Amino acid sequence: LPVPAKATQGVVGIGPMLIVENLHFGYNGNSILQGFTLEARPGEIVGIVGPNGAGKTTVLRLISGVLKAALGSIRVDGSELTTLGAAQRGRLVSVVPQSPRLPLNFKLLDMVLMGRNPHLKLLQWERQTDVDVASHAMDLTDTLHLAGRTLATLSGGERQRAVIAMALAQEAPLLLLDEPTAN
Repeated sequence: LPVPAKATQGVVGIGPMLIVENLHFGYNGNSILQGFTLEARPGEIVGIVGPNGAGKTTVLRLISGVLKAALGSIRVDGSELTTLGAAQRGRLVSVVPQSPRLPLNFKLLDMVLMGRNPHLKLLQWERQTDVDVASHAMDLTDTLHLAGRTLATLSGGERQRAVIAMALAQEAPLLLLDEPTAN
């Protein structure tokens, strides 16, 4: 759960960026999480480790708002995530999923620009600043030279770096990575 350096520049003595309290969740009557609690401060890297099927991906889906907990609270930067709309959550949390479904006919730049959607109004086109943010994210992930290529022509590792670039372009203070070293 790394936080971009710009989110913490000049901040001294700041409280937790992420507070997860007493999460309870289950699928089809099977309890997966009971009382899960976690705190992460800005700039801190936290790993959730466990065997397959232990609920690691479920925790990330709960934090990102894809799933809703039966009980508990998730706050990012002081905001309760369950009370926010999708765009508001997208400005706080970005996600690199374990096995993303990618639009293979999209150019890499177009996919990375999708990370800017939480910052755009309905039917608004990207501005030059959005292209600049996306270019910087591709530079950080060493994919800028691939910007004009379609995702179908990229290797698995290049696609993974492209998804990370899209998450970075979102400029959310909380970045969730599910199996980030896959491919």
